[in-house]
Amino acid sequence: MHHIGDIARERIERIEQERNIELASRERLLRGGFTQVPNAILVDSELSLGAKVTYSLFLKFYWDNNAVFPGQKTLAAYMGMSVSRANEYVKELEKAGLIEIKRLGQGRTNRYRLNSVVKKGVVHRSRKS
Repeated sequence: MHHIGDIARERIERIEQERNIELASRERLLRGGFTQVPNAILVDSELSLGAKVTYSLFLKFYWDNNAVFPGQKTLAAYMGMSVSRANEYVKELEKAGLIEIKRLGQGRTNRYRLNSVVKKGVVHRSRKS
């Protein structure tokens, strides 16, 4: 008769052997949280990689703060690039209809509204509040 702990351990080992990606330190990776990104964003060949990362960061800011209002310097720092380059990706998302920007005035951070992605290539614009 096998102990339930041994059976579970064997099952986990078998699953891990079947995977082609291994996380070296699960706890460390998960400690900072995670962000779910709609697959329609990930597979949209018309969006640049930078725009996809920017959208992902906007989701991260939303989940952390219930609002999306990172300063340009903060966004650029998270992306590891210049403010002007990060702004190019923000403009790309705006042009694609994936975000709306509300400018709050000089010296204040913009507020971003993320639009819902229904399916690849189709954006459902959220209603103005």
